Amino acid sequence: MLESINQLGVLLFLLCGFAFYLHLRRIKKKRGFTFYERIMYVTVQLAYLLWAGSYLLIMISEA
Repeated sequence: MLESINQLGVLLFLLCGFAFYLHLRRIKKKRGFTFYERIMYVTVQLAYLLWAGSYLLIMISEA
């Protein structure tokens, strides 16, 4: 049960991060980023890459 709660948390993190990324893309089209927005834009992209890479490594190590 604890693992399913953890997976639900990860899913919510992914959905919220993706929604925030889309929001930042809309802001980028309307006007330039502020310093904080630019950092958040890069951080969200980096977080997705790190998550995908670590998930792939976990799947490979279990096989």
